[in-house]
Amino acid sequence: MMFRPNDAYNSKLATESQTHVNNGFDMSSENPPTDRDPSLNRPGSPKPKRSTKPDLPPPALKVPVNEKKAFEDIEGAPERMMWSNQIEFLMSCIATSVGLGNVWRFPFVAYQNGGGAFLIPYIIVLFLVGKPMYYLECVLGQFSSRNSVKVWSLSPAMKGTGYAQALGCGYILSYYVVIVGLCLYYLSMSFQSTLPWAVCEPGWENCVPSDPNSAPVGTVVNGTSSAELYFLRTVLQQSDGIEGGLGAPIWYLTLCLLATWVIIFIIVAQGVKSSGKAAYFLALFPYVVMIILFITTVILPGAGTGILFFITPQWSKLLELDVWYAAVTQVFFSLSVCTGAIIMFSSYNGFKQNVYRDAMIVTTLDTLTSLLSGFTIFGILGNLANELNSRVEDVVGSGGTGLAFISYPDAIAKTFMPQLFSVLFFLMMAVLGVGSSVALLSTINTVVMDAFPNVPTVFMSALCCTVGFLVGLVYVTPGGQFILELVDYYGGTFLVLFCAIVEIIGVFWIYGLENLCLDIEYMLDIKTSPYWRMCWGLITPAMMIIVFLYALISYEALLFGGYYLYPMAGYVAGYLLLIVGILLVPISICLTLYKYRTGNFIETLKLSFRSKESWGPRSAAERRTWLSFKEDAKVLREKLNPSRITHVWYSLIGSYRRRI
Repeated sequence: MMFRPNDAYNSKLATESQTHVNNGFDMSSENPPTDRDPSLNRPGSPKPKRSTKPDLPPPALKVPVNEKKAFEDIEGAPERMMWSNQIEFLMSCIATSVGLGNVWRFPFVAYQNGGGAFLIPYIIVLFLVGKPMYYLECVLGQFSSRNSVKVWSLSPAMKGTGYAQALGCGYILSYYVVIVGLCLYYLSMSFQSTLPWAVCEPGWENCVPSDPNSAPVGTVVNGTSSAELYFLRTVLQQSDGIEGGLGAPIWYLTLCLLATWVIIFIIVAQGVKSSGKAAYFLALFPYVVMIILFITTVILPGAGTGILFFITPQWSKLLELDVWYAAVTQVFFSLSVCTGAIIMFSSYNGFKQNVYRDAMIVTTLDTLTSLLSGFTIFGILGNLANELNSRVEDVVGSGGTGLAFISYPDAIAKTFMPQLFSVLFFLMMAVLGVGSSVALLSTINTVVMDAFPNVPTVFMSALCCTVGFLVGLVYVTPGGQFILELVDYYGGTFLVLFCAIVEIIGVFWIYGLENLCLDIEYMLDIKTSPYWRMCWGLITPAMMIIVFLYALISYEALLFGGYYLYPMAGYVAGYLLLIVGILLVPISICLTLYKYRTGNFIETLKLSFRSKESWGPRSAAERRTWLSFKEDAKVLREKLNPSRITHVWYSLIGSYRRRI
């Protein structure tokens, strides 16, 4: 691990300050201000007389307070850690994006929304929403070397977007680690000579053992698998609802939760210095297990039937908006965009790193991983259907935790080597979950550490992990799964989608599409193609706004497990989770307007939404070159003298840069 040297930040400060203040250049201003008397430019105006006084030393430069702060942010900024090499960043992104969503969520969502036909809207959404958002966040973090909150110096009034993303990240992390703890529990139980969920306990009525060699206990009418009863009654000790309270934390789940947080703390204790090294294992090991499971699955009897069932399209589903909504939410959940994690990781990159290539690798690999896991999971379910002499659709069960801890264990118990399959599967799930959890915690950790740079990283990491563990105790109670569903639905899906829309508006409609494309061209020496411009400027925000409005219009009360209706207090709590996150954006706008208030409301708006003086590359040398590059581009644009409509069109198709 190396650190960014501080020498560049201390060089030629006076020169840059003099130039920057005297020309009065502002990136968001069409006409840079000038202090010259306009009358001097008129024909026939008298020329100023040369002074006959002897030359005197120039007066001390008076820099406005806000500009002094800007220079301090650039020149005197504390040293920021960097990845030891580019591979660490790539591995960390893979470990973040390739997670539990690829294994337990994608196969079931695909099956539920048309099987093979779902791949069509999924791939379309991937290219029109997923890849553009992922590339955008990689660019923002690397260009500015700032976290998901401070990156909004590009438009200070929109800073609440960063806080909303951090809050959504906290919501997801709070229950995500609990799921990893469940994986650790099942992993520890997999080393027994007989898998505990494969047989029925004496007190379970209408229990059908998952082990085909075991006989059911008593007479079975409308039986339930032993895997389902084991998960609900033994592991979760799940209550019938939350009206009577959540209950006390279950001790063995609490220990698994604690173990998970200890593992995460060890990985993030030194920031990217330690997490970058762990990323190699977190990113690569799951593929080893996944390939082993895939190879051993495809040779099982009936596996081919399950895989065909997974990829067989139901074309009528393509006309349903629910399918497209599912595709958008799956892409967001899978790639981990708009949670701040990608911005945070890329902020530790070198300024000239080829982040375009990295973004394309991660987004493509994530999709291939989802397909591979789908083939593996439905191959296992096909074998289960073959063993039970039933149809594949009859053994799929439900999605989410039910698919991971009921359907899969039930299928694994029927394989020829159940212990081996179980160990491999839950070890893979645990590693995938830890990889994503590390990214989510690092996002929050980075936001807090950048706010308090003098606090040692290990202390801040310990504090965040402790708070996360205490919050997670809510989910390991008998009523914890009910709360998990609420937080995931309101605090995860809805809030993240809202943050994505506001992020797009803030970056491309306020900071400016052409401005960002110029930043990319300067940083990567790549001219942004019309594909990216059209996606960022029109297609991506339009699709996300339509999907978000559709979700609001077609909203139905959340049902846990498809049967349990929450009490009114539960729905109120869920809406509060969502509303608190949404309100952070308008509150930030109001506070910024008050901070930059002037006698003129229009001027106040400009000051509040215009990028700060500190926005730009972290290095002072890079910043000077970037300012010159942007100034030259602006001069060329002004020579064309386009109308507003023409300017928008030129920005969307990249016509300005093609004329150079």
